[in-house]
Amino acid sequence: MSPLPIAGTALPQLLRLASPMLPVGAYAYSQGMEWAVEQGTIKDEASALAWIADLLHFNVGTLEAPLWRRLYRAWQERDVDSARHWNERFIAIRETAEFRAETLQMGGALKAVLDSTHEIDTSLLDKIEAPAFPTAFSFAAYGLGVPLREGLTGYLWAWGENQVSAAMKLVPLGQSSGQRILVKLIALLPEIADSAIGMPDEVLSNFSPALAIASSRHETQYTRLFRS
Repeated sequence: MSPLPIAGTALPQLLRLASPMLPVGAYAYSQGMEWAVEQGTIKDEASALAWIADLLHFNVGTLEAPLWRRLYRAWQERDVDSARHWNERFIAIRETAEFRAETLQMGGALKAVLDSTHEIDTSLLDKIEAPAFPTAFSFAAYGLGVPLREGLTGYLWAWGENQVSAAMKLVPLGQSSGQRILVKLIALLPEIADSAIGMPDEVLSNFSPALAIASSRHETQYTRLFRS
């Protein structure tokens, strides 16, 4: 698989992958936030920002993001064994059944998009039996000519934007509150992306007990708007 040799398409392709219009179902997931709101942990703009920023720093930024970088490199090198290793490791360490189902559903949906558009050769991705979302996203980013750092930043942005969107529905927050949170998250992304790109294997971690508890409790929450 080689990046498309069409100059000038990397940015719009990245915007497309990070867009809420990408039909992978991200809007259906709050990643435990729904339970955190019900319990009062998240109750306003400040607590929503703290929750999302902490997860970016201490969960997504220290496991999912560096793993995304490893997957991107694996696709660059056509190293399916390495891609399979990191895909299986990511699925195995999902904290709850909901998180596992989420990443597999979104990964499968993105693969279906790539299969339907026929814009890149997906034969390498076909060798991954059940691609997680970072596996499929990194594959799409490389195949569509998006550079590594920009692709990872877009991945982090899409995650953060989806969390803000969930908070706006659940707390609820107004449009201005949502924009203020996004402005603060944008300022964090360069450092998180750079740290993830250089992070060695031995320090990878997703130790966020509050997140795991929130997701576990969400599985039996009486009323739910979101699937996780």
